[in-house]
Amino acid sequence: MRRLIACLALVLATAPLTALAQTRVTLKSATAGSSYYLMMVQLGEALKSASSGDLSPTIEESQGSVQNVKEAARRSGNFVFTTPPGLVRDARDGKAPFAGETGYDALRGLFPIPGITMHWVVRADAGVTSLADLAGKDFIPGGRGTAGQRLTAAALTALGLEGKVKLVDTELASAPAAVRNRQVAGYGTASTHPSPQVQELAATTAIRLIGLSADELEKVRAIDPSSAPVTIARGTYPGVDQDVRTLSVPVGAYATTRMDEAAAFAIVRAFWTQREAMARQNPWWAGVTPEMIAALGASLHPGALRYYREAGIAVPDALR
Repeated sequence: MRRLIACLALVLATAPLTALAQTRVTLKSATAGSSYYLMMVQLGEALKSASSGDLSPTIEESQGSVQNVKEAARRSGNFVFTTPPGLVRDARDGKAPFAGETGYDALRGLFPIPGITMHWVVRADAGVTSLADLAGKDFIPGGRGTAGQRLTAAALTALGLEGKVKLVDTELASAPAAVRNRQVAGYGTASTHPSPQVQELAATTAIRLIGLSADELEKVRAIDPSSAPVTIARGTYPGVDQDVRTLSVPVGAYATTRMDEAAAFAIVRAFWTQREAMARQNPWWAGVTPEMIAALGASLHPGALRYYREAGIAVPDALR
């Protein structure tokens, strides 16, 4: 009995120490079931594995990058969120949809993650082969507050189609069903490719991906300089038997100055030491390299800078 009591006392004495040793981290990216939500789930597992459980991540669902950036301005503690760098710049410059808001000077970069590829998906029988053909048709530009919605707006403006397409405001999760049920001609989504959502739709409904000509790409990039050309290879999705030239945008993981240096260092170290293991499970991580840090477009967190310095990874002066 005395031995049992002694063992229980030891457990009770050490349990609070273990809890105190844990660093709670919130990871926020996108809607459940999206590729970026899956990335955060995988990243959460990587953080736990690399830290032997000292990092305790919680995954939060999000409606998109705009929500992530807006929440970051007021969230405390170890809050990690994802967004294209362009939204960070817009927030800090007070541009729409962040005009008149404060708190964005506290945003800091951590590490790059796989970039997004713009998909404009339409039913194969919708009579649409270009963005211009969407004039007069119902189209979901992307989920509310997402990078996809932002890129679609930029493209329509650049090509003189603003106000000519019947844009449907709805959540991205409902878009495939709307296409399948012929409620809309198509929808836009910004995701890694292949996109699980688009793959699932293409398996049951004949689709077409709308591409951009070289001239159209340049017009869109003049409005959104952070975007770059990318090609979705034929065969990536069922029934799409030709290469599709579209846009890509870099994406990063960010925190705020309210995250302490030790936590940021541990999170960034865990990411880079686990990147290859994550890539063996999901190939999209394989394309992430230290050279992509320069695209983050915001000063790095002191903890991130410390890791890159100790790892011998070069960091542009503009991010210090």
